Amino acid sequence: MIPTPTFDVVVVGGGIVGLATAHAVARTGRSVAVVEREPTLGHHQTGNNSNVIHSGLYYAPGGLKARLAVAGCAETVAFCREHDLPHDVCGKLVVATEPEELPRMAELVRRGAANGVEVTELDQQGMRVYEPHVRGIAALHVPSTGICDYRLVAEKLGELIAKEGGEVHLGRTVTGIAPRRGDVVVRTDGGDLLGTQVVVCGGLRCDELAKAAGVDPGIRIIPFRGEYSGFADRAAALVKGLIYPVPDPAFPFLGVHATRGIDGHVHAGPNAVLALAREGYSWGTVNPREFLATIAYPGMLRIAKEHWRYGFGEMHRSLSKKAMVKQIQRMLPDVRAEDLSPAGAGVRAQAVKADGTLVDDFLFVEQGQGKGSVLHVLNAPSPAATAALPIGREILERLTGDRIAPLSAA
Repeated sequence: MIPTPTFDVVVVGGGIVGLATAHAVARTGRSVAVVEREPTLGHHQTGNNSNVIHSGLYYAPGGLKARLAVAGCAETVAFCREHDLPHDVCGKLVVATEPEELPRMAELVRRGAANGVEVTELDQQGMRVYEPHVRGIAALHVPSTGICDYRLVAEKLGELIAKEGGEVHLGRTVTGIAPRRGDVVVRTDGGDLLGTQVVVCGGLRCDELAKAAGVDPGIRIIPFRGEYSGFADRAAALVKGLIYPVPDPAFPFLGVHATRGIDGHVHAGPNAVLALAREGYSWGTVNPREFLATIAYPGMLRIAKEHWRYGFGEMHRSLSKKAMVKQIQRMLPDVRAEDLSPAGAGVRAQAVKADGTLVDDFLFVEQGQGKGSVLHVLNAPSPAATAALPIGREILERLTGDRIAPLSAA
């Protein structure tokens, strides 16, 4: 009889957070395995986002997002530089187009100062130095923001895990998690794995995996699809770097922004529409069971009741190119509807409480302590890709008490 493979830590999920966690574990000399149900790493949120390296400007001071995003911004750039991965610290503009946005912009200045993020306030003339075609009444310039390719970062982390003696198992679906005294059984469709401890970084399925391990997660993952519109060459020439609106504090989304990617192509997005399946990357991807469970969830019902106008606006922009371009024209008036074409979509795994509260910070729930414990990552949307390397160290410390140096300082 072949013995069940045993590891110090088993990480469920091959997105960038799971991989950064496994890499942190491997750096301590512990044995580690990553289990990912998809055939590739970074298949979902990691590989389908704006690829922006966030500065840490937006997040409430003292929270996990603020601390880990600021650290992650510098570390992601250092990691890309060390491993010769494409990246560019191009900076960005946050543009106010209406007077009522100015108090929210002032709050961003305050948060930036509290979080240690360099921010310069600009008037109309100043913003056009960076983006000659932008329209607005005021702007913030954030020089530390950049761009990269997070799918390539994830693949490099997978290589490093294997190089350091870890294992990465692709195409294996986790069917159960059973904590025991002294270890945890991770059941998969390709056979069991044993971990002294387990970390679940399940993204769109993290709440289901928590329930499978016997934990009430206290939240439900609501999938919001974010669609991108690519710019034709004429419109792309209007964008030099990154142009963001002032975000609405009622939502964890940053609004439709224009991004010149690392490949030189320019896209705008994402919007935020309720997906019809956990992995609902298009209107044609429908899972009736999952959709009915989403809309029947008390938290979702409360969101719909309070924010139905916002939701219908997002749906309108999803279905109408004219509506989408109108949103973009608030900052870039020379973009036309005929300049836009579909450029893919991502799905954000947003944790929502039963009272309708959208969880606004990273959320970790620990099931047990020491041997036989499981740590569940239950909310890690943007800026989790930026913050992944320090999140991995944070999780390692919570699991084992070990502190390791940032890679850039190793």
